Amino acid sequence: MADLKSALANNGQPTAPKIIYINGTINGNQAADGRILGEQDYAAGYDINKYISCFGPDGKMWSDQTFEYCKKQRQLRQTGSNNMKRQIEVSIPSNTTVIGLGADSGFVGANIVILSATNVVMRNLSVEAPVDFFSTWSPDDGDGAWNARFDAVSSVTSNHLWIDHVRLTDGRYPDSEAPVGPNGKPANRHDGLLDLKDGTDYVTISNSKLTNHDKTMLLGSGDEHVDKDGGKLRVSYIGNHFENIQQRGPRVRFGQVHVLNNYFVGSTDHPQYPMVSEGQGGNSYFLGAGYESRIFSEGNAFDYTGPGADPTIMVSSYNGHRFSDTGSWFNGEAADLNAAARASFEQNRAEALAEAESSGTAAPDWTGWEFTTDVGWDPADAYRYKAFTTPQAVRNHALQFTGPGVLAVKR
Repeated sequence: MADLKSALANNGQPTAPKIIYINGTINGNQAADGRILGEQDYAAGYDINKYISCFGPDGKMWSDQTFEYCKKQRQLRQTGSNNMKRQIEVSIPSNTTVIGLGADSGFVGANIVILSATNVVMRNLSVEAPVDFFSTWSPDDGDGAWNARFDAVSSVTSNHLWIDHVRLTDGRYPDSEAPVGPNGKPANRHDGLLDLKDGTDYVTISNSKLTNHDKTMLLGSGDEHVDKDGGKLRVSYIGNHFENIQQRGPRVRFGQVHVLNNYFVGSTDHPQYPMVSEGQGGNSYFLGAGYESRIFSEGNAFDYTGPGADPTIMVSSYNGHRFSDTGSWFNGEAADLNAAARASFEQNRAEALAEAESSGTAAPDWTGWEFTTDVGWDPADAYRYKAFTTPQAVRNHALQFTGPGVLAVKR
């Protein structure tokens, strides 16, 4: 970890062009003396179960007076989180290529951030998402939710990025094994696998595997961020393999996004990462059309199995009314993603209008829009490409030619 940070600093010239080769696994929790740090190293005395108890028996209200240890636990959680951030964050500067030398070269427990950078490449890397020991319980987030702090990889206000043949996963630490929170569900100790936000622009994510995770890929961080994200977030997701991702494959706000020849796999009864579709009353989905998004979906293959598996898993609307798909498949047969996106948008709009009427408040602006498959752009006008035309070809590419270990890398 220390060697990596030194290489990135590049003798005081961090933005000079450079290639950094990773040989083996770098642990983000590795201190300068070689020790692997854990929860108690970051905040001695912190106890997540004590922290949870301070919200009271219903998990709704924090009080320093709930128990005599509550104030101390609150302080320890914040201190530990800040100490952990300083340790595990890896900032990739401009004009940097990071490439793994072997199939297992990469990172575990690191928070890789591409911050205000341009011309960054990540290839042939295996990335296991960091475990946030100090995830926060937010009782006012819906019916209560855990919010972890650290993404595996994120881009903030950066541009011209290529992420290729990378594997991103929760790996050895599924959230299903975390302590149970006030809502009776395990704590979410992972945030995003690969999030792009705050005006990030011109990005290609290709030939990569994203597996076994909940909040997988967020594009744009809030409906209110039109000043940062409007006209930006132009991203291509091409030839990737998504498996057992419970949501956000990706979820898009504002972006002009091409989703081409990706292979999506999920099951209603997976023991650790089940996907329960909107049509079944759940919240799982592969493609999320958010506010002001313009998604051009093309030739994607969806394999969704298990009791009650249905096509609504393919796409859900989150206030997004512009979505177009052509030539995609559901369980090997031609699929109508446009109909699924339309139905989801219209259902959400009806619910929002009813809520506004019952509360006597103004309905949000997007409820006045109509769903359309005219997304206002065509990828063929932006770049040349040749698409796979059968689900078998998409599936074969995903299973054999994605993730690290496919490329032959030589120094």
